[in-house]
Amino acid sequence: MSIFETDDAIVGMVHLSALPGSPGFDGNFDALRTRALTDAHALESGGVDAIMVENFGDSPFYPDDVPKHVVASMTRVVTELRQAVDCPIGVNVLRNDAEAALSIATAADAQFVRVNVHTGARLTDQGVVEGRAYETLRLRDELDSDVKILADVDVKHSAPLADRPVTELVDETLGRGRADGVVVSGVGTGHEVDTDMLESVVSCRDELGSDAPVLLGSGTTAENVRDLLDVADGAIVGTALKEGGETTNRVDESKVEALLSRR
Repeated sequence: MSIFETDDAIVGMVHLSALPGSPGFDGNFDALRTRALTDAHALESGGVDAIMVENFGDSPFYPDDVPKHVVASMTRVVTELRQAVDCPIGVNVLRNDAEAALSIATAADAQFVRVNVHTGARLTDQGVVEGRAYETLRLRDELDSDVKILADVDVKHSAPLADRPVTELVDETLGRGRADGVVVSGVGTGHEVDTDMLESVVSCRDELGSDAPVLLGSGTTAENVRDLLDVADGAIVGTALKEGGETTNRVDESKVEALLSRR
């Protein structure tokens, strides 16, 4: 993708603590902002090619329409991060608010978003989540935005409503869904991608004649990064870059450097 300067892009995660209005919020928004900035600086110093900001602490998540205060809080944080680091910034609004993510990214001058369910539908802990590619693409046009859309295929923490061939999923995501790239993840946060699934997605992409990148969405570590990037075009990495390998911990710059050295 043009937003990355390498074919093996590593996108580091900034997992935001619970935002104001969510059950886990501790009342200290300044501490949340400081933590996000610290993690972003550690990721950049460690050598990542881009950073993804996500409201990870906001569980239980709204299915597809977060309140306005979530959009406001994330816009403020993403704007501060955009001013603090030089690498591209992306936004993911859990569980699946593509409209909010695109709006935040456009307002904050970020470069890309991740949409967990862009086309089709998935069974999740929020119930059935449906893709709204028809709204997301029209909103991007209305905003005159050039923010790129990375869309999941068989996204983690969910199950299909019916078995469908991978070829159809990839074709719909990149074809009628007009996503700019696809993301392949394991069954949950930190879980490694099924290599057969990954290879199938890449093969389908190639058969479509598309140059859209295929990114790993979970489970990339310093130990497997090179093998996985022999197949995929990049990886979104969170848990493996945290202190103690815990998703909610701070970013460990030494872990970032170790993973980047092996890609």
